Amino acid sequence: MFRSSTVMAALLLSIPLFALLNLAMGSVYIPFGDVVNILSGGDANSEVWYNIVLKTRLPQTLTAMACGAGLSVAGLQMQTVFRNPLAGPSVLGISSAASLGVALVVLLSGALGGGILTQFGVFGNTALTLAAMAGAMSVMALIVYLSRKVESSVTLLVVGVLIGYIASAIIGVLKYFSSEEDVHAYVIWGLGSFARVTGGQVYVFTGLMAVLLPLTMLLIKPLDILLLGEQYARNLGLNLNRTRTLVITSAGALVAIVTAYCGPIMFLGLAVPHICRALFATSSHRILMPATLLCGASLALLCNLIARLPGFEGALPINSVTALIGAPVALTVLLKRKHKRKEL
Repeated sequence: MFRSSTVMAALLLSIPLFALLNLAMGSVYIPFGDVVNILSGGDANSEVWYNIVLKTRLPQTLTAMACGAGLSVAGLQMQTVFRNPLAGPSVLGISSAASLGVALVVLLSGALGGGILTQFGVFGNTALTLAAMAGAMSVMALIVYLSRKVESSVTLLVVGVLIGYIASAIIGVLKYFSSEEDVHAYVIWGLGSFARVTGGQVYVFTGLMAVLLPLTMLLIKPLDILLLGEQYARNLGLNLNRTRTLVITSAGALVAIVTAYCGPIMFLGLAVPHICRALFATSSHRILMPATLLCGASLALLCNLIARLPGFEGALPINSVTALIGAPVALTVLLKRKHKRKEL
């Protein structure tokens, strides 16, 4: 119990620390004292610093926190409901559907109109967000509908994988008939970015996540019961179809919103639940759900900080940074499972 409290406190303290580093570090270094002064409403020593902190780095920091927390919680829910340690937030094809929505806007409109749409700044960014949301939500509605009709979680998992393949195939065809500029614009979107959410969008995005994340905590007890096995869960009176639908809806909504605003962010949702299981040495969701939320937010801030390290022009693709952290975790899980099977 003491260990869990200590680790939880460390995670909680790491968030403001990494957030402050995100606000201060970058291509332009801003002293910590000036950052605190700007955030507290004081006079800034430089108008440029004021704009960098409040209009660029603060929205990016808030976005990273919300994105990391949302994807991590969604990943934990997916791994529990499908009883698969390698299940991630994108396992049901929701991220692929969001990517298809963006591809239809960027690639199809480019093929029809000579790539004019991608040249519009604010309009183009809003169109991408709406297209990604439409694609993600439509597939999420289909998955939720099927979850009520299909008894087997494995069948539902296969359906999600097939949806992902279909979306990828359509995107491939669109790429073939698109111009270089449009394909490049789509590839850049697919790399993911916390800097894409700007202006008033950051308040909408963080507001949605602030509402959805606390609601996921209502599923702690059903998720703990699911760990006991489906037969035992039925004996305890748990409605499996209803619980599965609620969990998929919760995780799907988080993934859809994050993908729509930030693009397909990889590996955070897969890696963070395993990191928390290792840190807390427990499978109880009473501990794992809040821990995963905090760890996801902290790790996303760390990835964003690495992507914007001084010395880099602009920023590294965020998916490249998250993959460097998430891929070794996934590989470790695979090797451990293989080792356990050999022992048996």
